[in-house]
Amino acid sequence: MTIHIEKLEIIAIIGILDFERVQPQQVVVDVTLDYHYSENNFISYVEIISIIETMIIDKKYTLLEEALNDIKEKIFENYPQISRLNLKISKPNIIKNANVALSIECLSNNSATKTLKNCIKHTETNTNI
Repeated sequence: MTIHIEKLEIIAIIGILDFERVQPQQVVVDVTLDYHYSENNFISYVEIISIIETMIIDKKYTLLEEALNDIKEKIFENYPQISRLNLKISKPNIIKNANVALSIECLSNNSATKTLKNCIKHTETNTNI
């Protein structure tokens, strides 16, 4: 099974710039996760959304990289049946003519140890010139 959570909008303090530390801004989160579904072994997308919202709002991250890593760890910790996680955080209003985003994709060995095999980080900037 694959769960898709798209365009989750959160207003939070996030970033390293002076104004970002005092003025909440919009962040947009996209998540795709694969897992093996079996009876009574499903993943609640509502719980995934709650984890993401709570962590981003409460932790007031300075770096998107820190947010990605923390959220990834928490999701894998709570849901060891996940085999692949793709998590993307965008800051659509931070640059006047661009949408800036970072993402991470991780594969799990899907065992009780929750050891990650591979994580790849991506950075995006879409300009609107």
